[in-house]
Formats: sequence, C-alpha cells, structure tokens
Amino acid sequence: MIKILVDAMGGDNAPYATVAGAVQALNKDKELYLILTGRQAEVEAELKKYTYDKSRLEIVDCPDVIDMNDIPTEAIKRKQSSLIAAYWMLKKEEDIRAFVTAGSTGATIVGGQLILGRIRGIKRPALCPAIPNSRGGVTLLLDCGANAECKSSMLCQFALLGSAYATAGFGIQNPKVGLLNNGTEEHKGDPLRQQTYKYMKQMQGINFIGNIEGRDIMMGDCDVAVADGFSGNVALKSMEGCGKLVLGVMKKEFSATLSSKMGYLFMRKAIKKMRTQLDFDKFGGALLLGLKKPVIKSHGSSKPVSIANSIANAASIYRGNLVPKVEQLLEDVDLSFTVDNDEA
Repeated sequence: MIKILVDAMGGDNAPYATVAGAVQALNKDKELYLILTGRQAEVEAELKKYTYDKSRLEIVDCPDVIDMNDIPTEAIKRKQSSLIAAYWMLKKEEDIRAFVTAGSTGATIVGGQLILGRIRGIKRPALCPAIPNSRGGVTLLLDCGANAECKSSMLCQFALLGSAYATAGFGIQNPKVGLLNNGTEEHKGDPLRQQTYKYMKQMQGINFIGNIEGRDIMMGDCDVAVADGFSGNVALKSMEGCGKLVLGVMKKEFSATLSSKMGYLFMRKAIKKMRTQLDFDKFGGALLLGLKKPVIKSHGSSKPVSIANSIANAASIYRGNLVPKVEQLLEDVDLSFTVDNDEA
C-alpha cells in the first residue's frame, strides 16, 4: 500500500472538496491508503455521503486550521493544525510516502522546510505546477511562488529538480530545459538571467535549450521552464487567466444567438477536447520540489477532481522514485562553480 496524507481542512472548499477528492482517488487506485488530518466530526460527516473501502482510510483528529490570514511561522508554533500534524507524521513515519494539501501556501512552504526538511544539498524548495502545452503534454514551471528572489545557483538547482520530476513523474526522457526570460537571445535579461544562462550552458545533467519567452511555456518545444518565484508566479496566473478568458468568451458567444447555438452542436466534441487540454486541474496541484518526501500544494479553491488528481500525482511521483533520482543528480553534477560566484 502507498500511504498518503491529505490535509482534510485545507482550502476554501474544505472539508467537502478534500474528502470527496480523497474518496475519488481511493476508489480509482486500489494501492492507496489515505490518512486524512482534520476535525474528525466534520470529516466523518462528509465521508458518510460516499461509498469507499474503509480499511484503506483513517482520520487523525486535529482541532485547528491554519487560514490564509495567519502568519505561517507563528501558526506553526501555536496551532494544532491539520497541516502541521500531517508534516510531523510525514517526517516521523517512514512508511508514509507523500502529503497533499490545499491549505496556506506560506505554511506549506515553511512547514516543509522547518519540519520535513530539504534534500541534502538543496538550497530552497520550488513550487512546480504542470502546465498543459500545445503538444498535448505538459511543461513544468519552477519556481512559481516559493522564492521571490533567487540566486543563479538556485535557478541551476531548479533545472536539475525539474528535469528529475519530468522523468519520474511524466516519463519524459532527456527533458528540454529553458530559462524564462524577456527574449531568446543569449544576451537578454537582467544580470541574474545573464549569469544563469552562462552557468546552464556549462552544466551537465540537463538538456539546456537556452532562453524561452512566456509564450513558449505553453506553445514552445520545452519541457521544463526555470524562473524565479516572482516571475514564475506572474506567468502562471497570466496563463490561468487567459485560459478562463478564452473559455468564458466561447461560452458567451456560443449562447448569444440561435445560429451560434446550432454551430455549437456541430463543434461540441472539439470544444470539449479543447476544454480538457486547457484544464489545469487535471494535473492536480504544484509539487513542492526539493523536500525529503513529495508534497503537493493544490490551489486553495480546488474542486474534488483537483484533489483526486493531486493524490494520484503524489502516488505517481513516489512510484517514479523522484527523491532518489534528485539525490543521484546532485551527486553526479558539480554546481560548486555557481555557489562560489553567488557568494562572491
């Protein structure tokens, strides 16, 4: 059995969405064993609505919840929350493989570093969502919010982390790595991007294809897009907004007149396929890459399907031996030249 923790109280729609998503994942994958942390009475009330294998699910009662207004470092110390209880279990119990939460991003990042801990040699973990692309696959974007300011050595580590994740999580062999910039030419960008470009050209262990622009995340021939957390978050939110705009405009126009409604009848299969391709939820949340065990951070407004997909992704990452692959890459690739320059 693959034991995975789920923060049942995390997110805007908890515990409804988290419990429903957990049941969906449990019914789909017979190798899963889920541990839900949260207010037991509320979780049990939700579970009564569903049919599932009760022998593969347990509840750990936690009275508190970290909300979006809490200061993460303070909340970790004073609250007996579902999120922090899960982190301590993940750290102490070897047979628990991963953790999924739609709770506070700040608390997820801080708890991951202070309680669970980073893989040896990793400077900072990075949030890494899978972005649907025009090739019918995904492009991994990291970082997208964990580290607003980065050094070149951190971006180089992100390239290694993303490459390992692309292979372990999605079966992409020799993934193509691009550096997110304001132009594709080698000389483009600020000093950070220029220096990082020089480093990545020298790096072994990654398939570096050069600079990429924002449009290349979804439209280009790139598997891993490396960015600082500020730029990556802006890019991610822009793409999410663009996808919602396109779908919203289509819905409005196809319902505007009788002729457009008739046209929709002939195009609905193609439109359904397009909606599926633009659906960010189908890949679940963003992996917090660089920790000792897989941690998936789902969007705060996640629906059950996104929670279920996040759990499935966590199981896939464990099956793909992501953490050992990252550890091996760190041993094989010499990044000392980037660290020396950063400290200088």
